[in-house]
Amino acid sequence: MNTPGDSEATAPRGLELTPFHGLRYDPDRVGSLAAVTSPPYDVVVRPDGVHLLQDSDPHNIVRLILPQSTSPGARNEQAADTLRRWIDEGILKTDPDPGLYVYEQRDVDGTLQRGLIGALRLSDPADGVVLPHEDVMPHVVADRAALMRATSANLEPLLLTYRGDSATIATPQIIERTAEKPPLLATTTDDGVSHRLWALTDRADLAAIRADLARHQALIADGHHRWATYRRLRAEHPSPSPWDYGLVLLVDTAHYPLRVRAIHRLLHGLPVADAVAALDGLFRVRRLSVPLPEAQAALAEAARAGNAFLLAGDGAFHLVDRPDPALLARTVPAGHPEAWRSLDATVLHATLLGHVWHIPEDSPAHIAYLHDATTTVTKAERDGETAVLLHPVREEVVRDLARQGATMPRKSTSFGPKPASGLVLRALEL
Repeated sequence: MNTPGDSEATAPRGLELTPFHGLRYDPDRVGSLAAVTSPPYDVVVRPDGVHLLQDSDPHNIVRLILPQSTSPGARNEQAADTLRRWIDEGILKTDPDPGLYVYEQRDVDGTLQRGLIGALRLSDPADGVVLPHEDVMPHVVADRAALMRATSANLEPLLLTYRGDSATIATPQIIERTAEKPPLLATTTDDGVSHRLWALTDRADLAAIRADLARHQALIADGHHRWATYRRLRAEHPSPSPWDYGLVLLVDTAHYPLRVRAIHRLLHGLPVADAVAALDGLFRVRRLSVPLPEAQAALAEAARAGNAFLLAGDGAFHLVDRPDPALLARTVPAGHPEAWRSLDATVLHATLLGHVWHIPEDSPAHIAYLHDATTTVTKAERDGETAVLLHPVREEVVRDLARQGATMPRKSTSFGPKPASGLVLRALEL
């Protein structure tokens, strides 16, 4: 199998990104485009972030991607009713021509990312066209599937990456040329990131992009649960149907490299003192009475030598490293590539959660996954729980493991910048 993003001239089918009729907010019917957007559903901190987004505008997309009600069924019905009402009232309007969408994000630090939003034909895992690198949690897939069934819509794109080469230069040229034109929309969100969107409907351009992408495979950078949801729903509907496709943002990282950050853990019901005590004789633990940035710098230095973690929640940081080799040999599953066995996330889930702290990794009652380190520490200190901060994995490690067919533990990585939710939706009934 070729590496993710390598040319796939011999593959039975490469990436097939299809134009669709985008469903977008009418800027004249909402307070501002920035006020109706949201981070992806799994990045929104709940419940505080949901309430903040709901209060920002009565039509914020969070009312669709994270509806609030008394039961899962009621939440999904509410989202479906809200979507239909917004379409009927003209809050959301359908673009007249099917197309792909060039999407640009520019961060406050100058980072620029451009990619294509479209409906990607879903492939079978054996085809190797779309490569996952993380496991998923079944209850999350079931929750997302129920929401998509109810709304009959892809409410937010997942993020895929591929690596273009000298033989596929048409696509980046088309993207750059399109970005010189006036956009369909432009807005800047509260985090200072500017977003611009263009419709790409020229038949010659679409044909050139289709030919380019047919030679490539992609890595799922963000959205494993949504990809698993797309595949589940496709299996439920006779083909051909709109469920044969799923909404994605596809980025050529040869031109626009992504950042890779860690996803942190919040362990409910486990005080830091108990977490540290359980590590006695198994890991080295050092208390750090320093601010978060200095603690993370110490974590980065320790991670260069081996597995390392930061625990927090009691007003200080505890640097955990140098695991007992015999403990790792006993607890980390064999039969995997060495790069997988030595991942911090592997050791965290197999050794610390599974054998030292006895915490079920798939139970929301016991563990939460948060993208922001400051938020994770703050919540741990507020509730007397344990925050586990990780150091990010290098992108080349992720790609190499995906090439080998090895999936990393769930929520191992956070690629970004992530697409904002609410800029363009895909209604399957259109």
